[in-house]
Amino acid sequence: MQPDRSVLNDEQWERIRPLLPAHRGRIGATGRNHRLFIEAILYRYRTGCPWRDLPEKFGDFRVVHRRFSRWSQKGLWEKIFRLLSQDADREYVMLDTTLVRAHQHSAGAAKKGEF
Repeated sequence: MQPDRSVLNDEQWERIRPLLPAHRGRIGATGRNHRLFIEAILYRYRTGCPWRDLPEKFGDFRVVHRRFSRWSQKGLWEKIFRLLSQDADREYVMLDTTLVRAHQHSAGAAKKGEF
């Protein structure tokens, strides 16, 4: 049996599900599987892959990207992030390296007495 490689656990999913667009009673097409879509987005950001390199199990990358953009414009990602960050367990921490400065010696600076 393959291990579950999903990013969202059931508790997190249940917390964010009420924030997502409803399937019933809406005019127009809605995504069939919100959880798979969110897993696709988390997969992309976890791996850093381009949109077109999303695995096929997530569907057409163009559709995923379009849906991601719509949710961004509506502010859904910010709402999800705010909800889940309220009780961060710090299991995963992401650092943006533009904010991390390396020590001068790690950049190959000349040591005293070398010149």
